[in-house]
Amino acid sequence: MSRRVESGADSSGVGSEHGPGGRHLGPAGPSRLLRIIAIVLSAVLVAGVGFAAIKVFQLQSNVTTQPLNLSADQEEQLPIDLSSDPVQILIIGSDTRTGEDNGKYGGAEFTNEAGKADVMMLMTLSADRENVTMVSFPRDLLVPLPACVDPETGASSEASELAQLNTSLTNGGPGCTVAAINEVTGLEIDHFMMADFNAVTELSKAVGGVEVCVNQAVEDSYSGLELPAGTSEVEGEQALAFLRTRHAFGDGGDEGRIRAQQAFMASLARKIKDEGTLTNIPKVYSIAETVTQNLTVDEGLAQIPELLKLANRLTDVDLNNIAFVTVPVIPYEPDINRLVLDEEKAETLFAAIRADRDITDGPSEEASAGPTTGSTDTPANPVDPSPSADPTAEELPFDPALVPLAVLNASGDAARAQELQAHLVEEGYTETLTENVPQRPATQLFVGPGYEGIAPALAELLGLADVQLIPSGTTVGLELSVGTDFTDGLAMKSEGVGEDLTGQTAAQVTCQS
Repeated sequence: MSRRVESGADSSGVGSEHGPGGRHLGPAGPSRLLRIIAIVLSAVLVAGVGFAAIKVFQLQSNVTTQPLNLSADQEEQLPIDLSSDPVQILIIGSDTRTGEDNGKYGGAEFTNEAGKADVMMLMTLSADRENVTMVSFPRDLLVPLPACVDPETGASSEASELAQLNTSLTNGGPGCTVAAINEVTGLEIDHFMMADFNAVTELSKAVGGVEVCVNQAVEDSYSGLELPAGTSEVEGEQALAFLRTRHAFGDGGDEGRIRAQQAFMASLARKIKDEGTLTNIPKVYSIAETVTQNLTVDEGLAQIPELLKLANRLTDVDLNNIAFVTVPVIPYEPDINRLVLDEEKAETLFAAIRADRDITDGPSEEASAGPTTGSTDTPANPVDPSPSADPTAEELPFDPALVPLAVLNASGDAARAQELQAHLVEEGYTETLTENVPQRPATQLFVGPGYEGIAPALAELLGLADVQLIPSGTTVGLELSVGTDFTDGLAMKSEGVGEDLTGQTAAQVTCQS
């Protein structure tokens, strides 16, 4: 059972966390038209950004527009066909505190007119209508910033060799953030959408809350997030706090926050698909009214015929083919609270986007076939890597009989732990203990210090994706928490994102730590 977290939580701390640190539009009646447009919601809601369920005839009267590209050196951009070409849309969440509703999210020291780009996510719709890729850019990422021409004053900002990406928004607006990411990725972004804090609080209420999962109870005074361990439905202030918190997850940096944002969006997509939200016309209209009053887009996206073409692209995309990934980054050596691109891995991702390639993985043949031999890398762990008498173990670079392994049964099936324990013992993991624990939705492998090199072999054996491996400073050895998403079989056969990428698909259920 999930617990609803009401929207009226104390918001006095929200927004004050500024410490340093992802088919066919044929003849149809009104209900069909609204259903098609509402599909957009499942793919593009991002921490502080929502664009979906557009109430068509109020679009242009509700939505504010700004220029697409403010680069002082921009060249003429060729038009695209939204019906058949790959489409890139930059989604931006502004942290502006101006306005009656946004002012409560921080004191005067955080108030500025333009705001910074609190969230930056590049959405790509594939030409074949099969895939949606969402790439998150950390706000602490340092990149070259181009000179941008302010559309109101005509003044040009100075180019920077290395500056924080989220400050690009202050150099004239979203068109400068578009220009900066164009320069970084080698793309020509086709459109942008930008919204403020109020968009997420109101939109999360309109959809009736979104289910999230945390492994430990959270009480974050910086963001105002308060959650019990397990699953909860968040809306209003708590939805915004979940999407903005960075102290509660991971190491307190922006990457942990992005992971939570990706989990939120994936959960939202599943909810809309599972609960028939798109057929509830009053709810669709409520969502539309909320979104369009809190949205800024480029001029091209505000045109109704073009918007309908875009919405039509999303109707039949499978949840397994909606990928949320974080651009590959590494710490910036002079200041570990900032990040720079991992050039080789980032360019591989950008090249895939430019070539309109799918970045998701299907179920592995190894997982489908049964046990595998795991990693061939030498593990960084305290276990003696001497081979055991078991033939399978001889193929591993460590002895599984010496690996402390706990199986926590959170699946809701009392016999599940014993089933998996028997399988693991057969594979040589003889030091396996079991325990029944409260039900959780997501299967995870908690990895204790020194066992980072062993975890991938066990994950491969069980068909777990990288997003399910959770570093844990309090775990001794390995701890497999079996959720309600793994109630049968010996391997999950997970479909995740590609090698060398961090993220998840919309079909994957994850919990935050």
